[in-house]
Amino acid sequence: MATYDTLHRQSRTLESLFDTKLTAYSRMASAIARNSDDVEAGGSRERWRDVEGEVEDLLEKLKETNDALLALSNNPRTSPPSQSMSRAIQRHREVYQDYLREFHRTKGNVKQALEQADLLAGVRNDIDAYKSSTADALLAERGRIDSSHRMTDDILEQAYETRAEFGRQRTTLSSVGNRMAAVVETMPGINNLLSMIKSRRRRDSIVLGTVIAVCLILLLSYITR
Repeated sequence: MATYDTLHRQSRTLESLFDTKLTAYSRMASAIARNSDDVEAGGSRERWRDVEGEVEDLLEKLKETNDALLALSNNPRTSPPSQSMSRAIQRHREVYQDYLREFHRTKGNVKQALEQADLLAGVRNDIDAYKSSTADALLAERGRIDSSHRMTDDILEQAYETRAEFGRQRTTLSSVGNRMAAVVETMPGINNLLSMIKSRRRRDSIVLGTVIAVCLILLLSYITR
């Protein structure tokens, strides 16, 4: 009778502890699933694994206690248990079976929830990586465009400077031409020399115009490329 009372009280204590631990186990796993991307998720999962081990240990102890009660009731060297004892032993076994099914069901749900959370975290990481790579590509493309704009500005600046230099040279040549015309009027015999100078100026103007046109065509083709 003392052995039965001890095992009966032990079963009730284990059942109460198991119910509390199973509830904490389920809540902790659900919290981890909801916050799978949290910085502390790794440590939380380690604690959840510890709680899972404690639940399994309690379940094993509850099974051993129920087996001891059953063995006590079937022991031929002791008096048969009373009807209330038999009902209590049967009730303990039914509670154990219920707890066993509930634990496996909760464990399966927890595993599925964590797998889904890990999958969502992986998809989120892939999206973040894609956004990061896209942003890097856009920044690199913008850098190339800015470099092209700077190069275009440099070419245009050089073209404007060249045009200004040509204008200064044209003014100088015009001044020289005017002076030469005055000299021709005062000095006979150099008409042929002036004619040659005019021909050369005309040729230089043609060459200069051709160079400017080629530069502008190359510049426009680079800009529109």
